[in-house]
Amino acid sequence: MPSTPKPNVNPRLDSLQPYPFEKLRALLKDSAPPSALPHISFGIGEPKHATPKVVTDAVVASLDTLSNYPATAGSPALREAIARWASQRYGLPALDPATEVLPVSGSREALFSLAQAVVDGSRPDAVVLCPNPFYQIYEGAALLAGAQPYFANSDPARNFACDYGAVPRDVWSRTQLLYVCSPGNPTGAVSTLDDWRELFALSDEHGFVIASDECYSEIYFDEARPPLGSLEAAHRLGRGFERLVMLSSLSKRSNVPGMRSGFVAGDARLLQRFLLYRTYHGAALSPVYQSASIAAWSDEAHVRENRAKYVSKFSAVTPMLAEVLDVKLPDAAFYLWADVARTGLSDIEFARRLHADYNVTVLPGSYLARTAHGVNPGRDFIRLALVANESECVEGARRIVDFCRSLAR
Repeated sequence: MPSTPKPNVNPRLDSLQPYPFEKLRALLKDSAPPSALPHISFGIGEPKHATPKVVTDAVVASLDTLSNYPATAGSPALREAIARWASQRYGLPALDPATEVLPVSGSREALFSLAQAVVDGSRPDAVVLCPNPFYQIYEGAALLAGAQPYFANSDPARNFACDYGAVPRDVWSRTQLLYVCSPGNPTGAVSTLDDWRELFALSDEHGFVIASDECYSEIYFDEARPPLGSLEAAHRLGRGFERLVMLSSLSKRSNVPGMRSGFVAGDARLLQRFLLYRTYHGAALSPVYQSASIAAWSDEAHVRENRAKYVSKFSAVTPMLAEVLDVKLPDAAFYLWADVARTGLSDIEFARRLHADYNVTVLPGSYLARTAHGVNPGRDFIRLALVANESECVEGARRIVDFCRSLAR
């Protein structure tokens, strides 16, 4: 009998690398940690705090809306709630809810689909510029849009800010989309006003779109000093939102990762085209979750309570780990980015042995970066997501301290 032809698939899928957590599972698959020690995971940045009652009540109250198809653009009430929140949070003039705000099914989905909407994949030299280390969606979005990712390495001497000055001019001229992550995953670094001034000038010169991933913007340590946002930076520098969009999410802010609710805001002309793409893409937010999102964006009390829990955990854990690792409080977000070089182990071997000996999972920093320009800037670092309750985080930190001290004996 003739052989069955293979199905046609997008050949660009072959260019995708395994996701960091797939690499982590492969690293630990043969590990046999001591059963007497309950597993503690600092590996995945999945919020574990309870979903606030204001959100769950709104979900229950709106269940009857499941009989309705949701609009891709979201309800006017949701766009108004988001516009109001963004204007208040960043000190902006009132955003136009109809043209400058677009609800999305979580920032991850929008970060990916935005590249498909704005990148001209017919240009063989198209570039999408990404930070390094970085959130892996950026690379996959670039490749599947037909562009090549270019990695701007972080500079440890500048608190892991990206070294954009090292990017060659010919790369900037081919760049169609720049991903910025502030506060950054995995380092927690926040872009300064000078950083934004530099990026806006480059965008004005070369015409690329800036996608500012700000899903960690509401996890910070000083109530009087929230992280600077991209739209806020544009406003403070006296410019509009041309070629600029910010992406935010309720997942970390309100502990609702299962809702997949976020938004994109900024350049109205760009959002008009993105809405057209999304109408065909088919990623409208459930009407139930639209109602719950209105409740979440309209309440700050639960967000302050959430922040306080992270502040308490970081205050307890950071000094413990600083006794044995090179680690300090980040600018923001809920990750600790720790240098393990002084232990004598690579980041990968550190993660493997820590799990095998103490049943604690951390993510090797090199899994969150690419080797670019001769360097993997995540090498020798581990990322710890302080998402569990405080007692569990403290116990995990105690085991890491014990592990590091055992290496020195």
